[in-house]
Amino acid sequence: MRRLREAVRRMPSRPGVYVFRDGRGMALYVGMSRSLRQRVGSYLHGVPEDPRIARMVSQARSVEARTAASEVEAMLLEARLVREMRPRYNRMLLDDKSFPRLRISGDPYPLVAVTRDPPRKGDREFGPFVDAGGLNRSLALLQPVFRFRTCEIDIDPDDPKRRFFRPCLLYSIQRCTAPCNGSISPEAYARDIRGLVRFLEGDRSALLPDFRKRMKDASAALRYEEAAEWRDRIRALESLDRRGPLSNAAEAAAPFLRPADGLGQLREILGLESEPRVVEGVDIATVHGEASVGSLVRFAGGIPDKSGYRRFRIRTVKGMNDPAMIAEVVRRRFRRLLAEGAALPDILLVDGGRSQLNAATAVLDSFGVKGVTALGLAKREEEIHRLGGGPLRLSRHAPALRLLQHVRDEAHRFAGHYHHLLRSRAIRAR
Repeated sequence: MRRLREAVRRMPSRPGVYVFRDGRGMALYVGMSRSLRQRVGSYLHGVPEDPRIARMVSQARSVEARTAASEVEAMLLEARLVREMRPRYNRMLLDDKSFPRLRISGDPYPLVAVTRDPPRKGDREFGPFVDAGGLNRSLALLQPVFRFRTCEIDIDPDDPKRRFFRPCLLYSIQRCTAPCNGSISPEAYARDIRGLVRFLEGDRSALLPDFRKRMKDASAALRYEEAAEWRDRIRALESLDRRGPLSNAAEAAAPFLRPADGLGQLREILGLESEPRVVEGVDIATVHGEASVGSLVRFAGGIPDKSGYRRFRIRTVKGMNDPAMIAEVVRRRFRRLLAEGAALPDILLVDGGRSQLNAATAVLDSFGVKGVTALGLAKREEEIHRLGGGPLRLSRHAPALRLLQHVRDEAHRFAGHYHHLLRSRAIRAR
């Protein structure tokens, strides 16, 4: 035990993977943590509650640590070492098919997804992983770097009609290269997938130099938009090292365990044909009708997408009239989306009850918008208002309600910040 404690004292407080070994040097257990010293030290203080862990610690004679650049890389390293070393106390991961794995399909434009299904011929898999939530959040962090698709659309590269397909919002926010409508060649998409595989396998050293070279080449050839895209990928890759814990990877975005839970439940309770991917929220901030402003926030996959945030100074409404202000914001927002041919949200949430919802719905009807589900969320009883039915009252702990609350509260925060900014400017100008 003394040797173990000495090894812990030498460990850094950084993300990484630890390996407990027995007296013969055989691996007993592999784990990962965002703070190696704290996590491994916890095994040696008192008696672990899990009898399997207590038995493992009693058999351990040494422990080693490998640091990682980020918690994302630590999780990937853990999965690789478990598969390579087959530690005695991790073996359940290899045998239990219920643990999630990362799948890269064998399609011409490979799909990247988290799965628990049996492997399919032609697919490539990584894992298994202990933390399903961490795996989903890691995937969300890697998508801006490698821009792979996560949809299950069947894509035929030889279909000439594909160019008329409108890509989803993930293309607009630079998280996907839209192979669905031919925006990227199979060769270029395959190159991105090869980069992802190299990252997953731990070969990251050449990725940044390769990205920088591609940015430089595009700039030299005066392809400035392409150069900017490679610049954004470089920043996304570099930001992985600066990320905090994966539990905060969505910028504390999810007040529930998994954003997907809220989206899945919304599909069920609203009777939607497919799971909603994009939710936009609208709110108003005003004091006695002065300096009234509106805000719009966008959530993609249950996570705030701040590139889609917009703020509006109310132009056409005087005095206190929240429904009319909601209508102005929705009108300006959808007029622009439709003019640009941009992807529309799956759900539009307004802060308020039936009158605010009716105002927003009237605007959508005037534009002939179809396929957007409008909802209102009233603060007092936290009732979900919808067209064609009475208000929905969900449990306070329901993932769907908690997701909508977070969208509503984020819209409120964003509107309040803008309102405060304008009032401060007005006071200084006096």
